[in-house]
Amino acid sequence: MTSKDYRLALDAAIKEYQDLGQQKRALDDRLAQLGQTVGSLTRLLGLTPTVPLGLTDACRMILRRGDPMTPVEVRNRLLAIGMDMSKYANDLAAVHTILKRLTASGELRFIPDAAGRHQYKWNQLTTSAVLSRDIVSASHDAAHEREAMRVTVVPDDSREDAVSGRPAPARRAKRRPKKARK
Repeated sequence: MTSKDYRLALDAAIKEYQDLGQQKRALDDRLAQLGQTVGSLTRLLGLTPTVPLGLTDACRMILRRGDPMTPVEVRNRLLAIGMDMSKYANDLAAVHTILKRLTASGELRFIPDAAGRHQYKWNQLTTSAVLSRDIVSASHDAAHEREAMRVTVVPDDSREDAVSGRPAPARRAKRRPKKARK
């Protein structure tokens, strides 16, 4: 294959990567919508979910829709989908704690508001890395540097081979056998 063929293959792979990323985001959004619909309908019908959703997973599901929300809005949405918040002494404090933990783990992004309202938004990784020629070339150069760092023998240019007059090949130091413990 020529470098042109490799370039075409790279361009095709990058395009497919970006398309799949968009499809994944759309699927995540739809799953979050359906999760909220199922929760709301379950509550309206008076059914108990067979797999109870934890507070952290419920917050994730609500925030995956992508809209920035305040902790109060998250709590209200949790109540709207039928989340049982009665087991918490202070349900808003529990929501604040979960949102802070999800922010610290990188799943959420904290958005300060000029009006003093603190909002949280799902941290979607929408940027796909496109490998430009500069990045590929730097990576290639780094591979050569790593290879050079692994060299254990430095050739001695001061010695010459007696027959050819060229520098003698480098010799590796002999390893000494380890002494047996007594």
